[in-house]
Amino acid sequence: MSDDETLGLDPLLLEILACPCPAHAPVRVEVERQVLVCTDCGRGFPVRDGIPVMLLDEAV
Repeated sequence: MSDDETLGLDPLLLEILACPCPAHAPVRVEVERQVLVCTDCGRGFPVRDGIPVMLLDEAV
């Protein structure tokens, strides 16, 4: 995966990240919106300066 496909995040980190929603589902990269999207609830979490902001209050 290229940096564009991972939003600059380490692919190993992407494998272990989970949504903070009650389902704790994995997230997937949505390059067009520059967010990580929960595979269960659909919330999008921004990546700022290479750091995923995994806070429900910050989700879009």
